[in-house]
This record gives sequence, C-alpha cells and structure tokens, in this order.
Amino acid sequence: MDWKIAYREKCCTAKEAVSHIKSGDRVVVAHGTGEPWPLCDAMVANYAQYENVEIIHMVAMGKAGYCAPKMEKHFRHNSLFLGGATRKAIAEGRGDFTPVYFSGVPELLRTKLHPNIALIQLSLPDDHGYCSFGISVDYTKPAAECADTVIALVNPQMPRTLGDSFIHVSELDYIVEMDVPLIELQPPVITKVEQAIGKNCASLILDGDTLQLGIGAIPDAVLQFLKDKKDLGIHSEMVSDGVVELVEAGVITNRLKNLNTGKSVITFLMGTRKLYNYVDNNPAIQMMPVDYVNNPYVIAQNDNIVSINSCIQVDLLGQVVSTSVGLRQISGVGGQVDFVRGATLSKGGRSIMAMPSTATGGRISKIVSCIGEGAAVTTSRYDVDYVVTEYGIAKLRGETLRTRAKALIEIAHPDFKAELVKEYEKRFCCIF
Repeated sequence: MDWKIAYREKCCTAKEAVSHIKSGDRVVVAHGTGEPWPLCDAMVANYAQYENVEIIHMVAMGKAGYCAPKMEKHFRHNSLFLGGATRKAIAEGRGDFTPVYFSGVPELLRTKLHPNIALIQLSLPDDHGYCSFGISVDYTKPAAECADTVIALVNPQMPRTLGDSFIHVSELDYIVEMDVPLIELQPPVITKVEQAIGKNCASLILDGDTLQLGIGAIPDAVLQFLKDKKDLGIHSEMVSDGVVELVEAGVITNRLKNLNTGKSVITFLMGTRKLYNYVDNNPAIQMMPVDYVNNPYVIAQNDNIVSINSCIQVDLLGQVVSTSVGLRQISGVGGQVDFVRGATLSKGGRSIMAMPSTATGGRISKIVSCIGEGAAVTTSRYDVDYVVTEYGIAKLRGETLRTRAKALIEIAHPDFKAELVKEYEKRFCCIF
C-alpha cells in the first residue's frame, strides 16, 4: 500500500488516539522537550476511563497532569529522572522512582518495563514515508520500536534531524497531526558565581577536545569562555542554544574526533527555536539513541573527552551526590556516570564535577565532611576526577584521601573552611 494512503487511514484526533489506552497499561512518554504534550493533555482529560495506568517518563517538561493528587487511582508515574513537575508526587507516595543509568533505559524498556503504549512526537514524513524523532531520540526511538502500540503526534514544527532518527509511517498505529509549538527551554540567567565556575572549567579544556555538557547555567557559562578555543568536538547526551554560537564562530568543528568525525553526536536537545532551526536537516548533527551516545565504550573511542556535570554535594572522600538531598529524591543519575566512565576510559579524557560552593543563599556548604544522612552517592570516589567551584579546581584522581580532602577544602567557601579544617585534622591526625 502507498504509505500516503496508510498515513491518512491512521490519522485521528488526540481524543480518539488516547482512547486506545487501556486500564493497567504501561505508557512511555517521549522525553524532555520532545514530549507530545497535546497527547498527554488528552490522556489526562480522559482519566475517568482508566485505572492504574503506569506512566514511564524521564524529564517531564509539560504539565504532568497525571501526577495530580486526584489522578492517584487512574495514573501512577514511574519516574526515571525527577523534575519540577513530578517531585511532589514521588515525595508524597503517589509515584515511584526507578534508578537507572540513562544509557540503560532502552534495554530496560525492551525487558522489564516493556511498554504497551508509546506516546511520541515526530516530524512530517519525507518523500519515502520516514518521520524524524527530531529533538528527542534518546529512549523515545527504542520505546517506539518495542511498544505494542505507537501513538504519534506528527508536528510540522518538529525539526527533521539526521542520524539514527527515523521511523516509517508503517510502524505507527495512530497518527495525530497537529501544528503546535514545541516545548522550549529558555537560556538560564548566569550569575557571577556561575561565570567564575565556567571560567575555571574552561581552563581545563584544550584545543581539539570533545565535550559533553550537561544542562543549566554552569554548562552555559562554560561555553562563554570557549570562544578562543579551536577544533572542539561534541559527543553529548544533550546540547542547548549556546553550542550554536560556537559552531557559527568556528570553534566547534568536530574535525579532530576519532569517531563520527565532522559531526556533533547528540541524543536529545533542550533549547529555543534558535536551536531547533539550527539542527533541522543539518548533516553536521547526528542524533542517535541513548544506548549509543551514552555507552561509555562508545564515548571512549574519542580521545580527549571532557565531561562537565553538576552536583549537589561532595564530601572530603570525593563522593559525589547529584540526585538527592538526604532521603529526598530530587532528580536522577541521567548520563553523569555514563560520561564520567567514558571520559576515564578515553585517552586524555577528563571529567569535571562543577558546582557553587554553597547552597540556600550561602547558608550551607556543598563541600562537606560527610554526605547527608540518607543521601545516595551518584559518582563514587573511585570515579571522580576534577571538582570545580567558583574558588578553584581540585584534582582528585590519583590523590590519597588526605590530599584530596585538602584540595577540596581549598576550593570551599571561606565561611566553612575552618569547620572543614577541624574535621580534616580530626580524621587524618595531622595539621592542615
């Protein structure tokens, strides 16, 4: 059958499409800014028809209406990475959190968390009937490949990204064609503290390095200090708007990468329309599933990988906490450990944990003698490399417990140094 005929036969309204979700189903929702929010809204509006529908999602950028208290008997969110819209449901016991490395999500979906339904968002089909996953390939493409039923929002505003980023119309069960805005993430406000951290991180980046950048003000601040670098590359789970400026300035060329030379390899995008327009049909951008992009052995095939991630707390042993505050879960591991280990395996690789020295308006030190009670270690002391604050850089890999503790105290906020020195002298039986 001509794919265009099949396409039209599968078209329906959002309300009609979500009526195919049944009580007890497991529904996987596309990630981040690729979330098909009209389908999610239609599903939530249809809540009375469901009982015990499990919603699998990482970063929810939409309303996450399925997490509302009145939805408790109808939906239960199983989060793989908590965000602002989902934390309360997990904290109040109306949802669950499943720890998993980002690179491991596709295999989890193929096995233990097999989806009955995948809710995805795609570009318009090309002349051969292939739609692009656009700004969210990550676990979204693997979910669509293994789900029993695929419900797709086909949106003219979704860019057509290249790489392993396509699905044929024949693989879709229900199509909802709507011209709606994509979710955008506006650039963060960068403070003087974050600028100082960015400058310190940038000092560790050399010409020809390949970068992994996380999300937020610190990675964006790092980009501001890279304008004098040459031939940088990108192999990163995500990028935001700041990368476009460096490409246009000739800083990012990907020319010296060992793997995927000449291409920025990414698994999802979070930014504004500026970024989405840049990646549209751009052969310099290769979008790939997360079990490729975040695989440490794939990452390590590029020399001189530099990974930059943020964290909540680092203790004097070098243990990094990034996902919880005490017993309270606030996010997930994402790709942090994937890239730390990939950078460790990479020839000339470096991993950086970057954070302000304090939290809660300067009342709490983020460098501590012991991690908070109940907090979960994200990156172990055996994997940690550099820790950076606005006060400097601590190189921990290869250092003894004593020398790494001393290096961390040197970059702590001055208001907390005396307390940390006291703990240091008690623990190591020597004068600081």
